[in-house]
Amino acid sequence: MTLIHPDGQVFRFDAGALCLELLLTGGPGPVAARFEVLDSAEGLLDWVRRCRLGPELDVTVTACELERVREVRNVLWGLARARTEGRAYAPEGLALVNEAAAPPPLVPRMTADGVHAWGPGATATALLSTVARDAIDLFTGPHADRIRECGADNCALLFVDTSRPGRRRWCAMERCGNRHKVRAHRARAHGAGEATEPLP
Repeated sequence: MTLIHPDGQVFRFDAGALCLELLLTGGPGPVAARFEVLDSAEGLLDWVRRCRLGPELDVTVTACELERVREVRNVLWGLARARTEGRAYAPEGLALVNEAAAPPPLVPRMTADGVHAWGPGATATALLSTVARDAIDLFTGPHADRIRECGADNCALLFVDTSRPGRRRWCAMERCGNRHKVRAHRARAHGAGEATEPLP
């Protein structure tokens, strides 16, 4: 997904899973709350158009469904952080995700010309079921131990490291990765400068 940080920088971010992409809509706590967009149906629909499900998905959203999506999104933050920190999952969080996964999910279709499409009448409940099932697959699957938090001190983005060596550290090299490289270079240059100064 293409993200725009409050500082104006535009960068590409691959969360690696649909359920972690939902975390980009905001969340609990002061940091995530700055990015909150699920205070309106349009905020959810904008996310749907930009996420990996594709811009052709047309979803209807009620006020109750929007609140439910926000609740599950906040729980997913807790589950993902628990996984990265080696803590047990909160039972109430698991119950909420399992409950959200119970209704029928979005229905995919293939058109006559071989293009992926979505069935008509998609609802936010079906969307949330799809997200919750994706979360269950992630947290119980082979990449559960590859859920990571960006290595930058001031970045809280979470992603699945799907790289072959499993050494991804940054949300995006063009943002946090490059900033780390610049800081490391400046630190080395500063240290070298101090070492070559003549002694008094």
